[in-house]
Amino acid sequence: MSTVDESDLQYVPILPASDLRSGERILFDVDDRPVAIFNVGGTIYAIEDACSHDDGPLGDGEVSGAEVICPRHGARFDLKSGKALTLPAVTPILVYPTRVVEGMIEIGLPRIKD
Repeated sequence: MSTVDESDLQYVPILPASDLRSGERILFDVDDRPVAIFNVGGTIYAIEDACSHDDGPLGDGEVSGAEVICPRHGARFDLKSGKALTLPAVTPILVYPTRVVEGMIEIGLPRIKD
């Protein structure tokens, strides 16, 4: 995954952090992009809800530590980096930076350039 300059990001508030307890996830669309947010032991991760192997949804997959397992074919991805950890996936998934500001979970999206 390439590093994104913070000045190139626009943070979008998603939901109160208190609404996403440890072990929970939420699936939604932001700017027509499917996104899955996970709370893993108090750490918030956000990914594009699409497996790089076949574009199937990842958000319903089992979470093991900081990994999500694709429910369709079993590919594993690192929630921190997006790296594909097992076959059949070889391409990383998109990971969004997250932060909590004034009790709200926010995800960083690339700014739209004029």
